[in-house]
Amino acid sequence: FNGIYLSFCKFRTTSDAVFIGFGNYVKAFQNEGFLHSFWFTVLFVIVSVILINLIAFFVAYALTLGIRGSNVFRTVFFVPNLVGGIILGYIWQYIFNGILQYYGTNLALNANYGFWGLVILMCWQQAGYMMIIYIAGFQSVPHDLYEAAKIDGAGKKQLLTNVTLPMMMPSITICTFLTLTNSFKLFDQNLALTGGAPAHSTEMLALNIYNTFYSRAGIAWQGIGQAKAVIFCILVVAISMIQLKATRSKEVQQ
Repeated sequence: FNGIYLSFCKFRTTSDAVFIGFGNYVKAFQNEGFLHSFWFTVLFVIVSVILINLIAFFVAYALTLGIRGSNVFRTVFFVPNLVGGIILGYIWQYIFNGILQYYGTNLALNANYGFWGLVILMCWQQAGYMMIIYIAGFQSVPHDLYEAAKIDGAGKKQLLTNVTLPMMMPSITICTFLTLTNSFKLFDQNLALTGGAPAHSTEMLALNIYNTFYSRAGIAWQGIGQAKAVIFCILVVAISMIQLKATRSKEVQQ
């Protein structure tokens, strides 16, 4: 609540806050960098949520078919989730720049490379964690349903679309929620991998708010940064609630 109050103030520290009304919010929405970060983040979220869940779902599906060494594969896919975001960002920065230098460029020179670098990093880190949740979902589907569907003549595709997916909706709800919120809140990987380069074109919302609050000189920017943070919080909560309601409505009631 104190943060919300400060978003309506001009201040250097919380003790010298002066109430100025909606001025900070007006300036936040007039800031081209903030608007660019918003649309960049939205595009990143859409791509990363789809890719992470598709990869995690089909890897989980493959590992529940009884192949040899499935436990080893589960461990291997899950390990990247244990690596810290800052470390992960620098590791992938060295990998990408090591490849791109042969083409005379790097992440800091091309926003497209920066965008897809963030997507690849996020998929590599998050897919293993979501895979574990999907595996639990696959294992919770009653085998009686598969047997009944096979007796009715259902093929593999029909089993997947008419039996597995409806019964997997609780897992899909959880994974979609986690990937959605994690993608929106991405900060440390963005800071380490691209730092917003080139010219803030790969700067996501969390990094934009951080730079507004801490990297801008002048008494006005703290209040604008706080207003951006409140907008960001409301945005993430609203989208997450809409997603939860939409996916839960498709869950099978048992």
